[in-house]
Amino acid sequence: MTDTLDRIIETFQTLRPVDVEALDTLYAPDACFKDPFNDVRGLPEIQRIFRHMFVSLENPRFLITERIVQGSQCFLTWEFRFRFKRFKTGQEQCILGGSHLVLNAAGRITLHRDYWDAAEELYEKLPLIGSLMRWLKRQSNSKRP
Repeated sequence: MTDTLDRIIETFQTLRPVDVEALDTLYAPDACFKDPFNDVRGLPEIQRIFRHMFVSLENPRFLITERIVQGSQCFLTWEFRFRFKRFKTGQEQCILGGSHLVLNAAGRITLHRDYWDAAEELYEKLPLIGSLMRWLKRQSNSKRP
C-alpha cells in the first residue's frame, strides 16, 4: 500500500493538464468522486472535473501535508494552491482540505471524497459574495451566548 499511495500522492502533486488523460492509472473505471460541487461516477466524469480545474484556474496544484492509512483506505490532508483567472490574478489562493480514498485490490481508487469548507475557503474570497459571507459569519458569531 505504501508504494501505491506514494504514486497517488506524487501524481496529485505534479498533476498537469496533459496528465488528466492518464488518470486511468489511478482510478478504477467506475470510481466515485464527491466534493462540495460534484458527485460523479466513472473515470470520464472524474477527468472532466480535473480538466475544468485547469481551464478555470491559473496554476492549480496540490500539496499533500499528511496521510493516514488503514487497510485499503487512506485520508490525505492537503493544501490546494491556485490563482483566479478573472480577479485577484496576482494573489495566490489556498484551500485547506482532506480526501478520503478507498482503493481496490489492484491499487486503484474506487472512492475519492474531498472535504473542505466551500464557504470559508472559497466563497469568502470572491467579490460581492465574499462580503455577504463575511457579514453572515459575523452575524452568526455575534449571536452566540
